[in-house]
Amino acid sequence: MDVAKERPIKILLAKLGLDIHWRGVVALSRLLRDAGMEVVYLGNQFPEAIAAAVLQESPDVVGLSTLSGNHLTLGPKVVRLLREKGMDDVLVIMGGVIPPEDFPKLKGEGIAEIFGPDTPVRDIVGFIRKRVRDERKETDS
Repeated sequence: MDVAKERPIKILLAKLGLDIHWRGVVALSRLLRDAGMEVVYLGNQFPEAIAAAVLQESPDVVGLSTLSGNHLTLGPKVVRLLREKGMDDVLVIMGGVIPPEDFPKLKGEGIAEIFGPDTPVRDIVGFIRKRVRDERKETDS
């Protein structure tokens, strides 16, 4: 069996900027861990620090949490920095209180999916598993 398919999905989670609303992302980190994922939680960070951590940790997924209204600037900046560093294959998702009218702009900037506060954890886990599984299949081909 292929070792890459056996290794758990690794996700790096961070709060964007100085957002003090941390309960949701901490709870999610535990739930993702319980779903069999390897979770690295950075706490509050700015895009440059998040990109540096991604370079060091090599996660499959970066999850950005926001509640303070900085999603339109800091989220896309993380994606840009990752792409500039050649990390095009890292899936970037975002969660928190984000107005639905901002979803198209965020997706246009490279955020793969946005999850609101009422999103069932099984939907988040399912999305991550499917996208990472598909990416691993493409890499193996």
